[in-house]
Amino acid sequence: MDQVLILATAAAALAVIAATLSILRRERLRTPHDSPFAASTEGSVRCPTCGMGNPNTERKCIACGARLSG
Repeated sequence: MDQVLILATAAAALAVIAATLSILRRERLRTPHDSPFAASTEGSVRCPTCGMGNPNTERKCIACGARLSG
């Protein structure tokens, strides 16, 4: 009976190690631009010249300096 308990414990430990390595590998392969948080574009104006999103309080594009409509 002791051998069965040891074997079951070893199998459970191997399963935990495999799951942990799988999670770590997935996190390492995630590209840097992926984010678990959503980005809001509410209140922004897209530049007609370069396409950069700007706060709607800006009059000029923060990337290229072009005049924003609105």
